[in-house]
Amino acid sequence: MRLREQVIDALNLFRASPGALSPAEIRVGQALADVATISLLHERGVRRSDTLNEQLQTALNSRVIIEQAKGKLAERLGLDMDQAFSLLRDSARNRNRRLSDLAQAFVDGSENLTSLTTARPQHRLPGTGEAGHRPRPGSPPVP
Repeated sequence: MRLREQVIDALNLFRASPGALSPAEIRVGQALADVATISLLHERGVRRSDTLNEQLQTALNSRVIIEQAKGKLAERLGLDMDQAFSLLRDSARNRNRRLSDLAQAFVDGSENLTSLTTARPQHRLPGTGEAGHRPRPGSPPVP
């Protein structure tokens, strides 16, 4: 069973009595092999499509959860969205957890906000050489 030069699978034909297959039996066998090849290729394509759809749906669901966690962090800690994402990502790395799992735990409340803030990223303030947090534009200065 082939598709152009690629071998797809094999099909065995058996007879009840010994001897060579007749030309008509060979044509029937070839037709069965062709139909089986098409069926196998179609099934593989459907399986690949289903796998891709599942992966894309998982990625979309993860992205939604991560965005919710970023928004919650930004609101609670007065961060911009990039800082919230950095905090979430760094916290996931420090805990050796998947980003989407930590985001889900934070959104549903099973991960404590204070435990995330302990890993809050430090940024160098321009011109000072000192580490500190950059306030969100329009927020009051932190003493």
